[in-house]
Amino acid sequence: MGKITEILNKAQQRAKEANLPYEGAILPSEAYEILKSAPGARLVDVRTRAEIDWVGKVPGAVEIEWASYPGMKQNPNFLAALQQQVDKESLVLFLCRSGQRSHGAAMVATQAGFADCYNILEGFEGDKSSDNQRNGVNGWRKAGLPWEQS
Repeated sequence: MGKITEILNKAQQRAKEANLPYEGAILPSEAYEILKSAPGARLVDVRTRAEIDWVGKVPGAVEIEWASYPGMKQNPNFLAALQQQVDKESLVLFLCRSGQRSHGAAMVATQAGFADCYNILEGFEGDKSSDNQRNGVNGWRKAGLPWEQS
């Protein structure tokens, strides 16, 4: 359990340094290590259904839209769906395209009593490159972590 503890400590330190209102901020490769090694850890993908269908998904992830396409209106049922599908005592890793929506999801989940929430930095597609493209700089896919196309 040493490696997991080390990863979580780093993620918690990042959150503390950035004054984040949830347990930690974790890199995609670290999140994958947690998912492989920590029983009960859950990855919650908060991207839109369209993103998951067209861009790809992480096998085994819980999929709950944070906001709906088009218009990106916040999902009023997000918290109810999360509470229905994920145990409040689970270590929960939130993923979106770039780490922004998952930040909001981790914050709301923490406020609702989920004790162990982490935002996956960089997200599924990562930051934009200098030519304004995604998937070339960082993120879940760029790291070569498991994903599939529907």
